[in-house]
Amino acid sequence: MNDAEVPGFWRGLGLPGLVDAHVHFLPERVMRKVWAYFDEGLEHYGAPWPVAYRGTDEERLAVLRGFGVRAFPALVYPHKPGMAQWLTEWALAFAAQAPDCVPSGTFYPEPGAAGYVRKALEAGARIFKVHVQVGRYDPRDPLLEGVWGMLAEAGVPVVTHCGSGPRPGQFTGPEIVEAVLRRHPALAIVIAHMGSTEYAPHLDLAARYTNVRLDTTMAFTDFTEARSPYPKELPPRLADLGDKILLGTDFPNIPYPYAHQIEALARLDLGDDWLRAVLYHNGAALLGID
Repeated sequence: MNDAEVPGFWRGLGLPGLVDAHVHFLPERVMRKVWAYFDEGLEHYGAPWPVAYRGTDEERLAVLRGFGVRAFPALVYPHKPGMAQWLTEWALAFAAQAPDCVPSGTFYPEPGAAGYVRKALEAGARIFKVHVQVGRYDPRDPLLEGVWGMLAEAGVPVVTHCGSGPRPGQFTGPEIVEAVLRRHPALAIVIAHMGSTEYAPHLDLAARYTNVRLDTTMAFTDFTEARSPYPKELPPRLADLGDKILLGTDFPNIPYPYAHQIEALARLDLGDDWLRAVLYHNGAALLGID
């Protein structure tokens, strides 16, 4: 499948489009630093990581819309204290200018985190993003206790990069995120990248906790299969948890065409109903999309 074939694919399933729960738009200078990091992929990841979709925000919005993506968040995430509030303000302002962008935010373990998360919720944020690996912080930090509780009560999901792929971090792994869930069992966590590389334990979390879901970001693609293949025994469990799997792609920071993520999901051969749920209905329900 190539990018031009994506709209025909979802139309063939009878869908109105796609809902992508894992998309990144960032302030320009931050995005350029992210791209520069990926440009050094051989050094950081042991393999080239050519970013497939660059250009301006407007150009990348046009690309997403051309694929038929009807809703997506502009996920932002900090790597140090003092960033999260202004990144959240930027993401909310970005969404205000793009009606198909779901208002989003982020946070960091720092004094005042609960205050700016509360303001973001009042401003309409419907999804948050945290990246334990990049932020190099413990999600069990007491400074986040009020934030997790607030989000659990609000029912607002948090896309959480807590797995150890593509490289392990000091605070990655299913045990740590489960410690948060034990304190806040109603928390709506979306485990990014299917929990790579701890695929089975993160599936276990989705089975045990009502509001835990997983996104497909980069999973099952040739790029990821060459490095951390998805265990052959697990796809039947994906069928059983079909209402908890969401389309995610990591657009624009992917080293292959967008269509390849869709193709990778289709070749799991879990049926059209499963694909319809993953590509649209599950994400639409989570994000409140008509």
